[in-house]
Amino acid sequence: MAKKDFYEVLGLEKGASDDEIKKAFRKLAIKYHPDKNQGNKEAEETFKEINEAYQVLSDPEKKARYDQFGTADFDGSGFGGAGFGGMDFDLGDIFGDIFGGFGGGRRKKGGPERGEDLEYNVTLTFEEAVFGAKKEVSISRSENCSTCNGSGAKAGSSPTTCNKCGGSGQVRVQRQTPLGAFATVSTCDKCGGKGKIILNPCGTCHGTGKERKQRTITINIPAGVDTGNVMPLRGQGNQGTQGGPPGDLYVGINVKPHKTFKRKGFDIYMDTHISMAKAALGTEIKVPTVDGDVTYDVPQGTQPGTIFRLKGKGVPRINSSGRGDQYVNVVVEVPKNLNEKQREALNMFLEASGDTPKEKEGLFEKLKKKL
Repeated sequence: MAKKDFYEVLGLEKGASDDEIKKAFRKLAIKYHPDKNQGNKEAEETFKEINEAYQVLSDPEKKARYDQFGTADFDGSGFGGAGFGGMDFDLGDIFGDIFGGFGGGRRKKGGPERGEDLEYNVTLTFEEAVFGAKKEVSISRSENCSTCNGSGAKAGSSPTTCNKCGGSGQVRVQRQTPLGAFATVSTCDKCGGKGKIILNPCGTCHGTGKERKQRTITINIPAGVDTGNVMPLRGQGNQGTQGGPPGDLYVGINVKPHKTFKRKGFDIYMDTHISMAKAALGTEIKVPTVDGDVTYDVPQGTQPGTIFRLKGKGVPRINSSGRGDQYVNVVVEVPKNLNEKQREALNMFLEASGDTPKEKEGLFEKLKKKL
């Protein structure tokens, strides 16, 4: 029977990199491992095949000869069908660096661990986001118990070393299978991975070493923040375990919309309305900005949609001395209802421009059209 292509067994193209081979093997090994497929002969055979392929393709010399000759029997020893033989594989070593270990992994759980991070969302006005603000927020977080100082043990006592795991927080179990000896590492079920057992728990925290506390924190929000920004406050999260450092507090920013201004990046946009006469003749207008009103001279003949810039009147750049600009869009208003004097003035303008004004129809003309 023709042997299967090792690259095909691992789901790879010929010439795959070492990293691709390693990742493919790990993925398939976890899927077809005997511990996860007990009694499944098909999975057992597949596991043998992927191991055989990996043993060849993971070795640079054997891989080069396989690529050249297309066989794993380099010395007639039948290496390609050797499988695991009698070797002892610790799956925590094989999978630990990517998946955190198999069946609990090899990560030591009895040592110090960093506390969990917390999240908090704060809402700002448009002006607060532009110029910065101080906000006081109230959060609930886990801290070391004030009675036992985080040990979890009653006053006058202390935790004892777990006699099942010897203080490591993990237990190692080795089993014999048709493929060889396999060792799995899992969290100690007696101490919960802490490596210590509390015989006399603290009455305040009941042995956890932690208690919930409500804390008020002052947040200095810098000028220029915007919706979607996240501020990390280091060390303001939940307290760590076994002497580990606390986590962080991540503050999400949300900015309320403004009735006049719209923000794009560090620039501010707004509309200003003027009459068509002022647009034609030019005028002086007051323009609102986040710093207060400023005067701007609108030149003669300004067209609808003209945009002028107020340099440096935008949003401060975060942690910088620069600012964005403010852009003002000119909206020319055309009157919908004209009084007689306005109509006459516009007709005179049309005549002066060489255009023929629209003549008002008299009663005789209207009757003539109906006949």
